[in-house]
Amino acid sequence: MDLLDDMRIFVTSVDAMSFTGAAAKLSLSKQFVSRRISSLEQALGVRLLLRTTRRLAVTDLGRVYYERARRILDDVEAANLAVSSQGERPRGNLRVSAPMSFGTMFLGSVIPSFLTTYPDVTIELELNDRTVDIIGEGYDVAVRIGALADSSLIGRAVAPMRMVTCASPRYLEAHDAPQTPEALREHALLPYGHSQRVSWTYTRDGHPVEIPVTGRLRVNNGELARDAAVAGLGITWLPVFIVAPALLSGRLVTVLDAFEPAPSAIHVVYPQHRQASLVIRAFSDFLSSACSVAGTQW
Repeated sequence: MDLLDDMRIFVTSVDAMSFTGAAAKLSLSKQFVSRRISSLEQALGVRLLLRTTRRLAVTDLGRVYYERARRILDDVEAANLAVSSQGERPRGNLRVSAPMSFGTMFLGSVIPSFLTTYPDVTIELELNDRTVDIIGEGYDVAVRIGALADSSLIGRAVAPMRMVTCASPRYLEAHDAPQTPEALREHALLPYGHSQRVSWTYTRDGHPVEIPVTGRLRVNNGELARDAAVAGLGITWLPVFIVAPALLSGRLVTVLDAFEPAPSAIHVVYPQHRQASLVIRAFSDFLSSACSVAGTQW
């Protein structure tokens, strides 16, 4: 193997913080990855990584080498794409993470169309409502709902995203509809979230209002929260794309419309070093176009 290959193995190992993760990402054996890193360290005459039983730790010199090697590999990829992408179709494997409801309700129809359009691309799609570590877990791209946390990832908004508070007509016939966010404390609530502490965000006079919520049923899947609301168990707060069919059919109605928060967005996010990837650009473009066609459900 040449120096660029060893650089790529080293950079991938640092990104994954483990030889196992790097091996899986590069389709190599863990032992081979470890040997190549040792060979690179021997050639440079310095220790780049400290091995522990659980994770890798990067030495000071290793961090310097990582930053420079990352720039070199990015430049090589950009140079290759600059000449090879002319007339070339996207190809290769794309590992995608997406939220469960967005995947089942939307990506199920989008991805087959994408694969038909780009026959040289393969996709590994994993649906999970937690926020994955894209680099550490070996994903190429992830779909994120709502505001993005500050990070080194690049985010591209592919669709607007509204949150609405809603309940079934049957529930609202038995209980007075809340007139302010604070009045939610008097109601049966159906929180959707991934942690013990869940809060719903509203807007009053241009300022955000956070309402901590608890309820008889807390779920980590939006479709279950929607179904519980349709069944009359209480009030829930969900993205429009999850409840749009139920709203259109009248099985759910919105409340607190005057306090609806400003729209956020659905994003495609990926590591900075992958921004030149032809297949990632094709996927984000295709998803953005599909979201535009489906526009009214956002």
